[in-house]
Amino acid sequence: MTHIESWIIAFALAMDCFAVSIASGVIFKQYKWRKMLLISFLFGLFQAINPLLGWTGTGYCRHFIESVDHWIAFGILLYLGIQMIRDSFKDEEHKNLNPESLRMILIMAVATSIDAFAVGISFSCMGILQLSTLLYPLMAIGVTSFLMSMTGLLLGIRFGKGFAQSLRAELCGGVILIIIGTKVLIEHTC
Repeated sequence: MTHIESWIIAFALAMDCFAVSIASGVIFKQYKWRKMLLISFLFGLFQAINPLLGWTGTGYCRHFIESVDHWIAFGILLYLGIQMIRDSFKDEEHKNLNPESLRMILIMAVATSIDAFAVGISFSCMGILQLSTLLYPLMAIGVTSFLMSMTGLLLGIRFGKGFAQSLRAELCGGVILIIIGTKVLIEHTC
């Protein structure tokens, strides 16, 4: 995997963080720097840890799936991409979302990083076998998620609900994941 591909995957994964952060910023309505840094840090941390967990778990059964690993990576990325695209068209009510509660921040961090766990599985399927090779993509994912979360919070505070409704960040992220999955499939079958 190239460095550019790492950053593209990181950007795609960060779209969930970005969308949730915009909603949180809309709720904040003003700059709350400590909470904003906490949200961004935890989103980045969970996004970086979950691919490691997925990759580690898959590493133990790698020899069973080597002949179909590219199909697994394609299937996971396709599924996640389709889910993100479908979610982008749903109307979201944020009445129960309280981004000032540590419990809610942790729930949001876990919810936005589930895709990253599946991407960690696909990393193993793409042939990333050493932790040292995985460190760069993990760093890219964590940093991008932190920055996109902070950007989303700032935009949500600044532009409010009009911006959140007009931007389809999850749609873009879903399309990117499908393109990467297709690329993996083509590279391994041709």
